[in-house]
Amino acid sequence: MRESTKEITGKIQAAEIEELPVLFLQYAQDERAGVRAAMEKGRKRLLAYEKEVERSKALQKYEREYAAYQYICGIDEVGRGPLAGPVVAGAVILPKDCDILYINDSKKLSEKKREELYDIIMEQAVAVGIGCSTPERIDEINILQATYEAMREAISKLEPVPDLLLNDAVTIPQVEIRQVPIIKGDAKSISIGAASIVAKVTRDRLMVQYDEIYPEYGFASHKGYGAQAHVDALRRYGPCPIHRRSFITHFCET
Repeated sequence: MRESTKEITGKIQAAEIEELPVLFLQYAQDERAGVRAAMEKGRKRLLAYEKEVERSKALQKYEREYAAYQYICGIDEVGRGPLAGPVVAGAVILPKDCDILYINDSKKLSEKKREELYDIIMEQAVAVGIGCSTPERIDEINILQATYEAMREAISKLEPVPDLLLNDAVTIPQVEIRQVPIIKGDAKSISIGAASIVAKVTRDRLMVQYDEIYPEYGFASHKGYGAQAHVDALRRYGPCPIHRRSFITHFCET
């Protein structure tokens, strides 16, 4: 009995990527409009996947260039600009020839995709380290030095110890491991991109927890950045314990 258009469409939609070429051959002679439309959507899906595979391979340029090093660690931070909350650094050692797709600068990914990738990275990484500098520490030593501290903490938590660091733009003081700073590295290195995602998801989750403690500021929505609703709340309620006093002098008395 001939399969219905609905059945074929459902089969193509549910197929894994590697199953699509076989289905294209199987239904190549079917002229029904619904089948042709489903086939076209399937081809677009396959093409998008193939493009992502190529992009992911290109993202491993630096990892291939320094392949002689056994443990290559990507480093990135999140939260240098907000008015509240910590700055968080991520350090990630991925396996050689890592095949995780869709890793990118965390700012270019949706929250849903970041959460999905976070789980995959945490499962597949050789090692992950996370470091934080508190708002008090940021006020005490300034945001740049606090960021360096968070990065050093993240590195110190790695086991095995990396023998090469790929950093997003910066060179971290007081670190003896060889460093390679890469401008816009979170979009050029799969290791730095993974670190960016880990740091971003970690910090966002912290800010959601802080929202439960200080609900009047709306931390769950803006994550401590200077959104107008946040500034308005600052002016109305004044600062709370997680505000960076050195960042908010223009908005309220500290």
